[in-house]
Amino acid sequence: MRIILVGATGDIGQAACKELEQRHEIITVGRSGGDYQVDVGDLNAVKSLYAAVGDFDAVVSCAGDATFAPLAELDQEAFMVGLRQKVMGQVNLVLAGLDVIADGGSFTLTSGVLDRDPIRMGANAATANGALAGFVKSAAIEMPRSQRVNVVSPGMLDVSAPRYGAWFQGHKPVLSHHVGLAYTKCVEGALTGQVVIVE
Repeated sequence: MRIILVGATGDIGQAACKELEQRHEIITVGRSGGDYQVDVGDLNAVKSLYAAVGDFDAVVSCAGDATFAPLAELDQEAFMVGLRQKVMGQVNLVLAGLDVIADGGSFTLTSGVLDRDPIRMGANAATANGALAGFVKSAAIEMPRSQRVNVVSPGMLDVSAPRYGAWFQGHKPVLSHHVGLAYTKCVEGALTGQVVIVE
């Protein structure tokens, strides 16, 4: 398969790429690196990306910013970061791809643990995660041409613990290999409308 992998250089993206590149052609996409560069928050830019890539069988998104700050310090603009980038950025990948992905193609998005197991300063990310879960469950029943859509929801990765562990006190890091397998399950399996939890 030809797989477009958005956010390929991040910890989660690298875990997904390591598993999928063993059997598939990976086209890497980032904001500033990769084979192509795109701001997924811009629907027209995503459409242009798909036109430039040509034929593809799957999209894996491991991208999406959120604002981490105390609730009392979040204003509407700060809160919109997670909604615009993490939610709509990934939704845009699906909306723009419905007509151009191969028959039976799949979209695999990424959320995270914080809507299930919150931390201080994580309200924006938790809200985005919950929105993505609702989106894939609902979108799955309307996907055309046997397409599928799922979201992987990992805990903090082991490789991320040195940078973010202080924020996730008491959380057990998840193995990057297990995270990569979750993306393999979504791309190569038959699931749709599922939140695939890795913890």
